[in-house]
Amino acid sequence: MNADAPPENISKHASDHNPPHAQWANLQRASLQWGGRFSEGPAAIMQAINASIGFDYRLWREDIQGSLAHASMLASQGIISQSDEAAISAGLTEIGDAIAAGTFTFDPALEDIHTNIEAWLVGRIGEAGRRLHTARSRNDQVATDFKLWVRNAIDATDIQLRDLMRALADRAAEHAGAIMPGFTHLQTAQPVTFGHHLLAYVEMLARDRSRLADCRRRLNESPLGAAALAGTTFPIDRAMTAHSLGFDRPTANSLDSVSDRDFAIEFLSTLSIMAMHLSRFAEEIIIWVSAPYRFIRLSDAFTTGSSIMPQDMQEDKEAVFNAADAAELSIAAMTGMVRDMQADEVRMREAAGADYATATDLADYLVRDLGLPFRTAHHVTGRIVAAAEARGIDLADLPLAVMQEAEPRITEAVFATLSIEASVAARSAYGGTAPANVAREAAQWQESLR
Repeated sequence: MNADAPPENISKHASDHNPPHAQWANLQRASLQWGGRFSEGPAAIMQAINASIGFDYRLWREDIQGSLAHASMLASQGIISQSDEAAISAGLTEIGDAIAAGTFTFDPALEDIHTNIEAWLVGRIGEAGRRLHTARSRNDQVATDFKLWVRNAIDATDIQLRDLMRALADRAAEHAGAIMPGFTHLQTAQPVTFGHHLLAYVEMLARDRSRLADCRRRLNESPLGAAALAGTTFPIDRAMTAHSLGFDRPTANSLDSVSDRDFAIEFLSTLSIMAMHLSRFAEEIIIWVSAPYRFIRLSDAFTTGSSIMPQDMQEDKEAVFNAADAAELSIAAMTGMVRDMQADEVRMREAAGADYATATDLADYLVRDLGLPFRTAHHVTGRIVAAAEARGIDLADLPLAVMQEAEPRITEAVFATLSIEASVAARSAYGGTAPANVAREAAQWQESLR
């Protein structure tokens, strides 16, 4: 089986799975974020909307690669035990082998490739698998996997373009002196050589490769460790995971880390330009091989009865001029608005404390101070949030006794983590939202932009 082909073994029912552990029946519920908070599961239509396993299964290699690096870092930092890391590594390797062999059963009820792999891992190794998600979110996990995939795609495309350029250069060398007409509007304009004409496409493809290299250079920063959007309270080493995954450095801002998809748009843009070059060349080949010209011949292996429509190269300037004008005006307006805006810090603080915004900090406390597996901590947190919602109060106002109904080991120390000031200050890992981090980064940018 081609592991990158659409998987035929995506089951429609969880009962199609046969993991070796009894806890499998609870994995779907446990894998849902804040699973303890909601009494009813999502409607079937929402599952269909949320499910992406039908296409993001192609990220399986990158997801396993990122998880292996993350687990290694967690163990190195003492956040999980060496034995847990060993079990996670062995389990992920087994999963990778199963996917490659076509024996892994994908479950659309688990939404995506990331949850499918994690659920299978917990089914194989138990509690250690639940600790893998400590100090990361699906947000930075997805961003990291996607960057790794695009980077691999860039490298593969670059190899192909290099091979095409070599083929063109070889043909150009063979026909360096072969004279042919140079056309304008299909009318003979000036004589050129066939080799010269072929080398024009080598130049175009060289620019395509250069754009791919630029895209690769810009995307090659690791989002892993940025967590949901504000960073993490755990003492992670983002430089370690960045290096392990072949990135140049970790991303410098956690919010940008998980929301950035520039690299995907830039990759698509570069491929679009490259496709225009290939389409242009294909149209030239159609002309060269046609009956009026017969400049070249092609074997049956590369000819069909269809044709490729030509690209209109005449109206390119108007769109570029309009886009440049619009960009100039938009940037000027945005710069003016930024300099004009005034922040209402009191109102922002009020809003930041609403809707149980420190629930993640509560989950981190349960993992860090009580040693609960990450997924178990999220389930307990969901129950505590539900209790606060039922009483119409904030987490910080919930009596300790009520929290202890969900987890008896919770102590008064939990309340020190539930203020929004503590939440922000605790996210001091590189790229996190802690005020000291922000002040340092802002000063560096002010200096570099002078």
